Amino acid sequence: MPPSLPPLTRRRALKQSFLFSAALALGSRARFVQAEETAGADLHFLMIGDWGYAQEKKAQQAVAAGMKGYAQAMKLNAEGIFLLGDNFYGEFKGGVNCPRWKTDFEDMYPAEIFPGPCWTMLGNHDYDDEPVAKMNAELAYAAANPGTRWYLPAKWYRLEWPKANPLFTAIVLDSNYHNRVGQLTPAERAEQLAWLKSELAKPRTTPWLIVLGHHPLYSNGLHGDTTALIEEWGPLFQNHGVDFYFCGHDHDLQHLELDGLRTSFVLSGGGGARTYAVLPTGRGPYAEAVYGFTHLQVNRDKFIIRHLDANQKLLHAFSRARDGKLEILS
Repeated sequence: MPPSLPPLTRRRALKQSFLFSAALALGSRARFVQAEETAGADLHFLMIGDWGYAQEKKAQQAVAAGMKGYAQAMKLNAEGIFLLGDNFYGEFKGGVNCPRWKTDFEDMYPAEIFPGPCWTMLGNHDYDDEPVAKMNAELAYAAANPGTRWYLPAKWYRLEWPKANPLFTAIVLDSNYHNRVGQLTPAERAEQLAWLKSELAKPRTTPWLIVLGHHPLYSNGLHGDTTALIEEWGPLFQNHGVDFYFCGHDHDLQHLELDGLRTSFVLSGGGGARTYAVLPTGRGPYAEAVYGFTHLQVNRDKFIIRHLDANQKLLHAFSRARDGKLEILS
């Protein structure tokens, strides 16, 4: 694992006024930080991207073990896991019957610890098994395996959670515009964009609106910003008040706030593929080349994001209020 890099310079001055408490040191493990919950009304989710690395599984196994240990230590009853794409790198022989479904997904993130749905999306490496057989298998797996937690009903879809009195609306997109092997066709790209505009134009019925895709709009990582997404999606996010955009693709953990933009950009790409160094762009408040995962905590008034490494050490945390006020917690 490469050495930790220092957090990038903050773009905004954010006060650390939200009440939180340090909790539990387990043996030699670093302390966790747990924000106060609102009368038990908070829901919890975990998030990883770029996780299914076929060449070397040690990092993926370490992050998965960290997630399991964290969930157990914190008595975290996670509603589900968001899988941010690049779900399976390399060959994927057998399609829906590939043995990697069991070793790299079902057993790696066991249902007895993570019983909820695993909402996923397609990354560039999910298209790279010609003739895009891997992508087709990912779309077909749930129908072929009733009872699985894997959830990918289409290349793009809408989700409201929980089903009763939902706290957030999630719009999941396919960001594969310029891949070497497979990508959205021009017709699919136009269809998705029209669908996105239609979904964002609907009356808002939940406290929070989030969008997820594999590729970043903005990133301090190796791949950098994605101009096509900034141009096509950026104005829509701003005009319709999208609170968060979650993504992966760069193999690191990030939190970016850009002056004048309402949306918080959170990148969680440390799920197992080899990490990339972050770039000294001056944007922040946080970016680090590290293996790890992300914990989302949400209630009707506050959304809390925590980045943790594979050893369950808290690296960065912040909260966002409904009015857009941000507070750095760690």
